[in-house]
Amino acid sequence: QVQLVESGGGLVRPGGSLTLSCAVSGAAFNYRTMAWYRQVPGKEREWISIISSSGDTTDYKEFVKGRFTISRDNTKNTVTLQMNNLGPDDTAVYYCNERRRAVPAHPWGPGTQVTVSL
Repeated sequence: QVQLVESGGGLVRPGGSLTLSCAVSGAAFNYRTMAWYRQVPGKEREWISIISSSGDTTDYKEFVKGRFTISRDNTKNTVTLQMNNLGPDDTAVYYCNERRRAVPAHPWGPGTQVTVSL
């Protein structure tokens, strides 16, 4: 069974940066397409970035493109999201999950809260 644990969130000022990490337990991590999602209160959770199993291919929602970078370490079973130039609209709980056939594949982890505020 795959378990997901996100970390690295916190309070940051507008324009600041944060690096989120996701630890993935379970076998075959290097075969899994992974994604970062976020959820704003009152809204549905949405994917914001995807990375292929090898890490060679990435995709981003337009509103994070150029500011966020997804990466993975298949030797450590981790997925990272580097977030730069954060704004108040980035305030959300961030989650990772395997993305299988365009949907999350596993129960959600606890997520990590990111708050962007003065």
